[in-house]
Amino acid sequence: MKRNILTALAMAIVALMLPFAAQAEKHPADSTEQKSGAVDAQGIIFEHLGDRYGWEVPFNHHKSIPLPVIVWGSDGLHVFSSSRVEHGKEYVDGNATFRVAGKDSPYKGKVVEIIDGKEVKPSLDISITKNVCGIFIAVLLVIWAILDVARWHRTQGMKGPRKMTGAVEFVILFIYDGVIKPTLKTKANKFAPYLLTVFFFILVMNLLGLIVVFPGGANLTGNIAVTLVLAIITFLITNIFATKHYWKEIFNPDVPWWLKWPIPIMPIIEIFGVFTKPAALTVRLFANMMGGHMIVIVLTLLIFIFAAMGPVVTGATAVVSIIFSVFMLLIDVLVSFIQAYVFTMLSTLFIALGQEEGHDEHHGEQKPEHAAAVTTSANPSLNESKI
Repeated sequence: MKRNILTALAMAIVALMLPFAAQAEKHPADSTEQKSGAVDAQGIIFEHLGDRYGWEVPFNHHKSIPLPVIVWGSDGLHVFSSSRVEHGKEYVDGNATFRVAGKDSPYKGKVVEIIDGKEVKPSLDISITKNVCGIFIAVLLVIWAILDVARWHRTQGMKGPRKMTGAVEFVILFIYDGVIKPTLKTKANKFAPYLLTVFFFILVMNLLGLIVVFPGGANLTGNIAVTLVLAIITFLITNIFATKHYWKEIFNPDVPWWLKWPIPIMPIIEIFGVFTKPAALTVRLFANMMGGHMIVIVLTLLIFIFAAMGPVVTGATAVVSIIFSVFMLLIDVLVSFIQAYVFTMLSTLFIALGQEEGHDEHHGEQKPEHAAAVTTSANPSLNESKI
C-alpha cells in the first residue's frame, strides 16, 4: 500500500515537472539570457497561471487540446478552433485575419484581428478559454456529486451511503450543521442551497487546479475575475434580502448624534463597510490560491534554474525541490478545503448580518400566554389577589 502511494506521488511530480521542462526547452526568445540557455522563470510562471485559448498537453507543450474561439470582428461573427491561431499562426476567415497577440502587444495573449497591418481587438470575445472550460467542468462535477447523494436517498431511503457518496454527504452535513444552521438559525433553509453550492464549487475548482493534466490545471480560483463574481453574488444576496433593520443600522446607526450630524461619520463608515466585505472575500480567496500555485511552480523550476551549475548541484536541487513540491501539494489540498470553508463561513456571516431584525422587532411581538406569564411574575400582588 505504501509503495503504491509513493509510486503515485512520484508519477504526480514527474507529470508536474514535464510541462516546465517542455516550456524551458521551447525555442529561445530574443533576450540575451534566453539565448544563453537560461530559463525564463517569470514567463513560465505567468503562462501557467494565466488563461489561454487551448488546453496544453503536459507531455508535449507544443500541442494543446483545441477550444472554440468566438469573436465578433469587423465583418461579423467568427467561430473557429484555437489550433488555427496557436504558436503565432494567422488564420484567414473570409475577409478577416486573426492571430494571438504576442508578448510585446498591448493585447498580449488575446485573439486580435489584423486590419491594415495593425492589431485590433474584436468588439466581442466570448471564446471558450481554458478557464471557462474549467468552470464548466467544475459545474458538471458538482452537479454530479450532489445528484448522486440525492439519487441514493431517493432509492435507499435513510440508509447511510458509503464511499464517495458518503463522503459528499458528510461534507454537506458538516457545512450545514456546523456553519449554516448555527448562524442563520430559522432562515438556514432559505440560504443553504446557495451556500452549499458555493462551497462545493470553490472546493472542486481548488482541487482541479492542483491536477496538472486534463481536466485539471486551470487556475480558476487564482483568477481574480472568478473570485470577484462569487463575492458579488454573496454581496447581492446579502443586500437584496436584507431586512429594514439592516439598512437602518447603515444609514441611521444607534450611535451618539454627533457621529451622524452635521458630518455623517458613522453612516459613511457603514456604507464603506458594505463594499469592503465582498472585496475581502475576493482578495482572500484569490491571494491564497494564487500564492499556493506560485510556490509549487517556483519550487519545481529550481531544478531547471540550477541545471547549469553541474550535475551535483542539479541532483541535490532536484531532491530538495521534489520533497518540498510534494509537501506543498499536500498542504494545498488542505488549503483548498480551508479556503472553500472560509469563503462559505464569511458569506454565511454577511448574509446573517443582513437578516438581523433588531431587539424590538424580534421580541416586541409576544404570544398572549407568554406576555401574561411575564406580567404575573413581575407583579406578585396579582397572584395574591387571585388567591
